[in-house]
Amino acid sequence: MQDSGVGGSGTGLLGSGRQHTRWSKRLVGQVAILILVNTMVDTVVTAPLLVLPEMLDHFGTDQSAWIDASSLLAGAMWAPLLGKGADIHGKRRVLVMTLITAFVGALVCLVAPNLWVFILGRLLQGAAVGAVFLTVALIHDMCAPDMAMVATGIVTSGSALLSIVMPALFDITASAFGWRSVFVASAVFAAVAGVLVRGLVPPSTITTPGRLDIAGAALLGGGLAAVLSYVSLGSEFGWFAVGPLALLAGGAAALARWFLVASRIPEPVIDIRNLGRPLALTLLLVAFGTGAYQSMLTLFGHIAKVSPDEHLGYGVAAPGALGLLYGVPAIGIVLGGTLAGALGTRVGPAATLAGGVAIGTVGTVGMFFGDSVLPLAVMCSFLLSLTAGTLVTSGFNMAGTLASPERQGVVSSMVMVMVAIGAVILKFVGSAVLQSTDTVVDGETVNSALGVHRYITMAASAFMVAAVVAVILLRTRRRRAGTRTIRRGQDG
Repeated sequence: MQDSGVGGSGTGLLGSGRQHTRWSKRLVGQVAILILVNTMVDTVVTAPLLVLPEMLDHFGTDQSAWIDASSLLAGAMWAPLLGKGADIHGKRRVLVMTLITAFVGALVCLVAPNLWVFILGRLLQGAAVGAVFLTVALIHDMCAPDMAMVATGIVTSGSALLSIVMPALFDITASAFGWRSVFVASAVFAAVAGVLVRGLVPPSTITTPGRLDIAGAALLGGGLAAVLSYVSLGSEFGWFAVGPLALLAGGAAALARWFLVASRIPEPVIDIRNLGRPLALTLLLVAFGTGAYQSMLTLFGHIAKVSPDEHLGYGVAAPGALGLLYGVPAIGIVLGGTLAGALGTRVGPAATLAGGVAIGTVGTVGMFFGDSVLPLAVMCSFLLSLTAGTLVTSGFNMAGTLASPERQGVVSSMVMVMVAIGAVILKFVGSAVLQSTDTVVDGETVNSALGVHRYITMAASAFMVAAVVAVILLRTRRRRAGTRTIRRGQDG
């Protein structure tokens, strides 16, 4: 059945067993609520970095890596559990519980008396990262397949528009009320989003009976978090230091144990036996592609603080440079996500994934010249933002087409895990590259041009690996489509 058109009442309700096939007032409202949810995620992941120096001073520490990466690490830990739980108990119910957990985490951060209590709050807040894939899973429940691709692009990228004004807004509130204002805002966003989701988003009617493998989720999530923590801490304390190595060993042991258990029990949190080649290729592409983009985003922050007058061989510092490098891309993310969703209905998400990787490769290679020319750097930043919107949207859409309705939560959670893994690994490996090539100028340690160019090479290499994976994925999809066509001809 079809909804009424734009301006109609919109009959595509989950509760009545029907899906949206056209835009309606009801669908627009539901999409707006899900965009608000993802805006809340931005206040968890991005906003605290805007007041990072103040938080470090308050807690008397220089452990910026933990404050920076803790929410993504927690997101990787939470995602498998939330995804499986959503398929069993309903996506809306689990999303509301996720928002409540993020709300509690924000309050813990707000009143934390020391760094370790604060990190506990960040780990609770990290559940919000799971809200991203839960909004996507809900879209695939609420909408027919082609409509879901378009709506996914809008939901996953729409919150980027607010990132244009968010830095200035939080800068004002932090100056007036201190760094805690960021967590007040995050708590408010989580509370409002939770109420709206509970009241206006229809409950899931597509669920699958089963039990939640808590032990398996703990092994998988804890193992991922420990290994990623090794990557984040190893670059700062040394790759062979006792602490980071202990994390690596413990994480590897947990993952090995999970793998053995998951291959034997009937209902693992993620069924590795039924991944399939297209989904495995999609997850690999997402990890390399989004990781490369995220690492380049960090690099823009470095070159924006260095003036060409310092003659370091790089640097684009100028009035408004930071705003251009981080503000303009917000438009690119929305544009990339929206176009990827629309084009995916025509050429397929595998093709839009490949297109996103190609654009990202061009934008990254361009930074070999743009690292000292502001207009070119802004253009490269815009291209990379198009890539970001395209890869995230197309990754979710591709995974959605490969999963049955009963597995949308689990499969979407895998995409989110790979986004977190790619971002954490490449960002911290890039940080290690910069630190290994530091130079001293006038008694001050600064990044060298050699380090910046090696950093860009690292990101470009990741995009090239993603490009190879994209080609294999396209060939796999075309081969299977050809096989299906031949079989239909034979049946006819």
